[in-house]
Amino acid sequence: MADASVDALLLTAARIGTFNGDQPLTNASGFYFERDGALFLVTSRHVFIDTENEHHPDRIEIEIHSDAADLAQAVAFSMPLYADGVSLWRSAEDAGGDIDVALLPVDRAALPAGHCLRAFGPADLQRPDAPLRIGHPLLIVGFPLGFQDTLHRLPVVRQAVVASAFGLRFQGLGHFLTDGRTHRGISGAAVVAHAPERAGDLPWRLAGVHSARLDLSTRDREADESLGLNLAWYADVLMTLSAPPAEPATTPAPTAVGRSPTA
Repeated sequence: MADASVDALLLTAARIGTFNGDQPLTNASGFYFERDGALFLVTSRHVFIDTENEHHPDRIEIEIHSDAADLAQAVAFSMPLYADGVSLWRSAEDAGGDIDVALLPVDRAALPAGHCLRAFGPADLQRPDAPLRIGHPLLIVGFPLGFQDTLHRLPVVRQAVVASAFGLRFQGLGHFLTDGRTHRGISGAAVVAHAPERAGDLPWRLAGVHSARLDLSTRDREADESLGLNLAWYADVLMTLSAPPAEPATTPAPTAVGRSPTA
């Protein structure tokens, strides 16, 4: 086990670097999700592909803690995004377009011996039918501008609050809004709510997946400040994306949304 003084929430996050061959492209955030023994890396879909911005990585690298007793020990772990021209990551779409969440299976057997990470699971999801109140405190766990504790390879958290009616799809789309300061590089980060009633060392509910900052095209760039609002996809989409191929998905996919990428 990792140092008990380290909140297990920090071990759910992964710093993502995207690459085209050996050429580094962008930094982003992600987190781990586990279902029925299968481990996945979750992030924003636009981290893996963003045609509008000509972003086409073919692999990613994440940092894996390789010694639970010494979090300063970490190794780079490379994962391909395609095999024989077919994407290895999972995404979804509906009539509104692409959903900005992606799931990449992680090969446990390839992880370094002694690796130390934590994963959310289905029981950790804050479902829209169990709504959070307006103004409820949230944390966004990630790597803004690629920033982290460079010694212990751990993320930082930004504070936010629920800024739209949780459980309703804002403007009919598949996300809710958060009010908090965010930066590029935090796309794909977990959005969590504290749940002190939960037993164990991970007393958090996974409410959403941070996607991007929200702004108005009609805003006067000189007279008006940015809204300071963000889009977060409801976390229940992970149940759809992580369903085994033979298992029918019972959770409806949320509606997609246009966004300005922040990876």
